[in-house]
Amino acid sequence: MAGSRITDLKYKLMVAELLNLAKNYYTYRELSQLIGLPETVLSRYVKGHVLPTIERARDINDKLESIMRLESEIQRRIRFDELGYFDNTKIISDTMLLERAVQHAVNRFAGQRITKVLTPETDGIPLATLLAKRLSIPLVIAKKSREVGVGEFIEEAYIPSKSAMIMSFYVPRSIFKKGDCVLIIDDVIDSGETQRALINIVRKAKAEVAGIYALMSIGLEWKNRIGEVADCPIEIAYEVPQKLRPD
Repeated sequence: MAGSRITDLKYKLMVAELLNLAKNYYTYRELSQLIGLPETVLSRYVKGHVLPTIERARDINDKLESIMRLESEIQRRIRFDELGYFDNTKIISDTMLLERAVQHAVNRFAGQRITKVLTPETDGIPLATLLAKRLSIPLVIAKKSREVGVGEFIEEAYIPSKSAMIMSFYVPRSIFKKGDCVLIIDDVIDSGETQRALINIVRKAKAEVAGIYALMSIGLEWKNRIGEVADCPIEIAYEVPQKLRPD
């Protein structure tokens, strides 16, 4: 019962934060028309004077999601240079946007058993941390070097996107238990090689891949690469249709 109350409280706080984000784009009058609540009520929610009931919070969230799509918010922030490389700084540093992505992930994987969150260093860590906290489960970070003091590692070699070098991920062997259900989190899926490596780490630990969630994906090649090693749900907040290159 206490766990349910805490979950509801976190959800209501998330909706209040989403209203704060909406205030960057809409006036109280516009939000009142869109959501169907008086301006004074919305103002109290935004300012933190009171929280909505769980039923009202769900209704507000549904209406805001329809007008403030996460996909559009990510697309608005991403920047590509003349060579087709992108800068995701305004995405991974925006904690309010990441909280929205957390709720998006929670909704997409609702009902599934998840006992661990796994992410590669480094840009996936902010999102993975917030999600693990929301789910109240451990966060596992696959690192690119061995840490002193850890006795035994699970190691998996991979070839990063746009690289001709073989690298490895390392995860402390003791952090996984047999039968764990692991959700893999990352900021972007490009070639799919990183996610393949993480899937193999989970399997070496005799655990299961519950699914994969990423803020963005680029192109379509990664689907085949991941599909060769796992058949699991994959959810992407924003799919970039193709790699952007200069004319």
